[in-house]
Amino acid sequence: MDYRKSNAAASTVTRDMLRLCSDTGNVYESLMIIAKRANQISSEIKHDLEKKLQEFAFYNDNLEEVFENREQIEISRYYEKLPKATLIAAQEYEDGKIYYRNPLKEKSSL
Repeated sequence: MDYRKSNAAASTVTRDMLRLCSDTGNVYESLMIIAKRANQISSEIKHDLEKKLQEFAFYNDNLEEVFENREQIEISRYYEKLPKATLIAAQEYEDGKIYYRNPLKEKSSL
């Protein structure tokens, strides 16, 4: 899932907890699924941002000099405007785009 093309809201959204736990039957299990996916998305965004900012890295021996790069600032602003990882993960969960399984439930059903 490309986080840039997500249709998640940019701000906080109130969610119906009964609908949120309809798949698993447990609110906490649903929230853990969303939290784990949010961690995956967050690390993906962080890796992508670091990779893009690495192109503009300028190593200097003098710590007093600070260079501001216009492209670097624009890239940072773009990533700040993206929806938060938790909102993207919650939207993916509601849309049914997250695959999850619980090995303990699978073992008990056998």
